[in-house]
Amino acid sequence: MPSIHQLPPSVVNKIAAGEVVERPASVVKELLENAVDAQPRRIDLSVAKGGLDWIRVADDGTGIDPDELELAVTSHATSKIQDADDLFHVGTLGFRGEALASIAEISHLTLRSRRQGNEHGAELRVRCGQRDPYEPAACPVGTVVEIRNLFASTPVRRRFLRTPQTEMGHVSEAFARIALAWPTIHFTLRHNDRLLHDLPPASDRQQRIAAFFGQELVEQLLPVDSMDEAIRLSGFVAKPVQNRATTRMQYFFLNGRHFRDRGLQHALGEAYRGLLMTGRQPIAFLWFDMPPEDVDVNVHPTKTEVRFQDSGRHYAQLLGTLRKLFLSADLNATARIPSQAANSSGLAEAASTENNQQALAAWAKGQLSLPASSDPAKHVAHYPGTSGEAAVPSWSGGSGNAHTDPLELREFTAPASAIHEPTVPATSPPAARPMSEPGDALGGRGALQMHNRYLVCENDSGIEIIDQHALHERILYEQLRLRIETEQLDVQRLLVPLSLDVTAEEYAAVERAGSRLREVGLEVEGFGGTSLLLRGYPAILDRADPAKLLRDVIDFLATRGRSPDASEIIDHILHLMACKAAVKAGDPLEDEEIAALLEQRHANRYTHHCPHGRPTSLVFTREALDRQFGRT
Repeated sequence: MPSIHQLPPSVVNKIAAGEVVERPASVVKELLENAVDAQPRRIDLSVAKGGLDWIRVADDGTGIDPDELELAVTSHATSKIQDADDLFHVGTLGFRGEALASIAEISHLTLRSRRQGNEHGAELRVRCGQRDPYEPAACPVGTVVEIRNLFASTPVRRRFLRTPQTEMGHVSEAFARIALAWPTIHFTLRHNDRLLHDLPPASDRQQRIAAFFGQELVEQLLPVDSMDEAIRLSGFVAKPVQNRATTRMQYFFLNGRHFRDRGLQHALGEAYRGLLMTGRQPIAFLWFDMPPEDVDVNVHPTKTEVRFQDSGRHYAQLLGTLRKLFLSADLNATARIPSQAANSSGLAEAASTENNQQALAAWAKGQLSLPASSDPAKHVAHYPGTSGEAAVPSWSGGSGNAHTDPLELREFTAPASAIHEPTVPATSPPAARPMSEPGDALGGRGALQMHNRYLVCENDSGIEIIDQHALHERILYEQLRLRIETEQLDVQRLLVPLSLDVTAEEYAAVERAGSRLREVGLEVEGFGGTSLLLRGYPAILDRADPAKLLRDVIDFLATRGRSPDASEIIDHILHLMACKAAVKAGDPLEDEEIAALLEQRHANRYTHHCPHGRPTSLVFTREALDRQFGRT
């Protein structure tokens, strides 16, 4: 066995570089953080070929004394902490003192700096760890760091890098994280001598967000501001209509430092539960400001992860703040009508758009001719008034009980086969349920059912089109959840229990979730081997297929890859129950049903989105319509 020996400093620095420097973006992050710590007014970043050939970071900060230049590229040399106790009071982005030493070990580094009051600056060159004596140099106040031939001494690592375009994407992301965290600093970014970003100091964070992601996204952001003793949470979250397929646009900042935290990401997802479709992720820009002693930032070599002293407190603060925000915010989706100028490049598309606009205009003015066989008076459903409390229907547990609410009647008369939304037949589709007078349905705050799937009414903003299934599904979901919370959910017990054979894995998943299943009215027990016995299910699903309901739940439990928590199980089952019991697209509604649906819309929360995250309505604003009709 080889004897134990001390590694040379060069090898130590290369090992450290392997932990800190993964790609050019890693170098950019470390250099930008050092520049921010120098308290500059401006930072300029320039790269060539995605940072593979050249990286240059220049700031006008405090600078470095000439006799400290060599120490600056020495391993674990720093001016930001003095002893171990300072690690629990870190107020800067950098503090380990290994970044410059690690970078200088695997590249050609040039460091120029000048302090305020000095007549001239100094320059130091390091070639793969070999330092030359520093020399006087003419340079402005501040510091310039240039990196050439990255991974020159570790060519194996260079072979793992991607194309310059891919690496530049990572560099841009590292730049954006720093620039978003510090909007009061002027940042620029150049790639191959081409200016990509010129970000002057911003008076507010929204200006900096708009510079990266556009004004259209900023217009869909909701402000967040919460205080919990010495902990402040601020920033912005996007309305559900703005979402992404990944978590890439979830930015968390702690005392000016970008970081990642799975717990906070989970809290963010929980706050949006039921507002986004499955597989979609919310957009957020959130800043946490707290005393440095409440967080440990020294848990990861690249300082991208932190450890909170009380992570549950921050989780609850974020979740509670966003849920309260969503209850008071207007989350209704607004339709964007493309302008005629945008469609002018395609004649066929423009013609189609114009025809649609003309049809909408004719309908809005009440000039569409009514079918001769229709009875206009029969199909009017007036929008409920604003006075008084909206009534929530009383729920009954069995199919034999009398129901006074028209929506409740609809819940128990849906056929067992209506599990999914039926497709409206292509032949002779119902065009629209007419109104008694041309202006009654809109001017009188009424609603019009079109194609047996959409309700059209007027609101203060313009015209609103409602998806009847999505809206009813949300209403039922909220009422079911209320019934569960108050333990008033009725159970329909089977005269002959239903048996179902499952796999051992599925059996174990159901066994683990047994108590949660009983909470939502599913009475399931083992029946020998890997067989299950269903003795009861929610009475609201009187006409649904119990076997299919149980199979859907089992599939959910067995395919999660982990044991889902109670809220996930309950939410999924409530989604299934609400979807199966809600009116479907293609179901004609009576006047009383339309009126009740619109009335209950205002008696329940989150009715702007169905439980699966689809919007329940679209608003066509007066301004958008006026532009289409040439009124502006």
